[in-house]
Amino acid sequence: MKIALISSGFLPVVDGVSVAIANRLQQLSRQGHSVLLLVPDYAALGQTYPDWQTHVGSILPNVKVVPLESNPALGLAFERDVKPKAYRTVLAELGAFAPDIIHVDEPERLSFCLLKKPGIAYARQHNIPCVGFFHTHYIDYIDDYVTCPKIFTAGIQALFKVLFAWIYNSYDATLVASPTTYQAVCRMGIRNAVQDDFLGFDAPSFWAVQRQPHFFEQTYGLKNLENTVRLVFVGRLTPDKGWGFTCHAARQLIKAVNPADVSLIIVGDGPLRESLEQDLGSLFTHVHLLGRIPPQQMPALLANSDIHVTASAKETTGLTVLEASASGIPILAPRAGGVVDYIYDGQTGFLFNPQDPEDFVQKLRFLIENMTVRQAMGAAGKDHVIPYSWEQAVERLLIFWQTKISERTREKFQTTLHSPPQPPESGGS
Repeated sequence: MKIALISSGFLPVVDGVSVAIANRLQQLSRQGHSVLLLVPDYAALGQTYPDWQTHVGSILPNVKVVPLESNPALGLAFERDVKPKAYRTVLAELGAFAPDIIHVDEPERLSFCLLKKPGIAYARQHNIPCVGFFHTHYIDYIDDYVTCPKIFTAGIQALFKVLFAWIYNSYDATLVASPTTYQAVCRMGIRNAVQDDFLGFDAPSFWAVQRQPHFFEQTYGLKNLENTVRLVFVGRLTPDKGWGFTCHAARQLIKAVNPADVSLIIVGDGPLRESLEQDLGSLFTHVHLLGRIPPQQMPALLANSDIHVTASAKETTGLTVLEASASGIPILAPRAGGVVDYIYDGQTGFLFNPQDPEDFVQKLRFLIENMTVRQAMGAAGKDHVIPYSWEQAVERLLIFWQTKISERTREKFQTTLHSPPQPPESGGS
């Protein structure tokens, strides 16, 4: 199969979209499929990502990554968005590659950047399927970034719902990975949504790792963590990830547990880093912000932690939830968004009521004080995520892609079959 992927982001940026695509490429290459990936150019972020060049060109057998001209993204120093004029490159690369199907990750973000719905025109011209993948609840982020009366915020959100539905309904399908997200996109007016377990985790890497003594001291130079309960937070340090609630709840947590008995390990970067370091550092003895961690280091880091904590209520799936369960540690997460589909409340972790610091503290304190419960939940989590390996997730995606290709082939045949015969050309004397 020849597959063209167009994405709003890729490595070296580490987030749910880029990690998903990187794992998808590994599986597709291993199975011998030909893949073209079009992504923003990260050359301008060479100081932030000195290894950016390792993620462009022929990075795997049968996989070619083409960078597209880009601008700074949303005012964030560590991301890029494609420029409108990059659309010419998109069309040229698609024309040279001649894909069987086009798959677009985050078409709403790309549409706003390119000022065109990516892949649609080419797919219609060449009569091939073109599908989109819904990764991010951007509409829900408006509350975190726009300061204005609620009535105006609601109006902005309503407008974007209409725009996003218009964009996604232009595709042959909108793929989503969680049942909760499926319900959300249907409420937005997206009529072509298809839900399946299209996302996963790197099972061989996570299952191969064991806990090791003094891991954080030997790997990251962090001392005196062995006798603490290690809480690991993973995600961008931006307002949409619920850090405001985390800091608020932390002030109550220190009244319920001895702060010296707990260590906070935060993986990720963003504009809130300095304020988080100051706010949380004033409450706990052990607060360590590790910045960006390469995906290949995450299995060992999670396996040597004790509890994965997130306050983000706007995740569509939350790959780190799957990864934490695969690492054998329990999860504390809000009862909101797509994460609820991947946590068995009371069995593989706890769900707390969103924006309820008392519920958060009560459940986190219980996990901190009960090692046997943590171990039992961790073991249950490993069993729970068995169906979510990337191998299985990509196989589901391939089956779906092939179904759409076959449908289009039948449509072409039916059109040809029912077309009136053309009269023969008359010969001249």
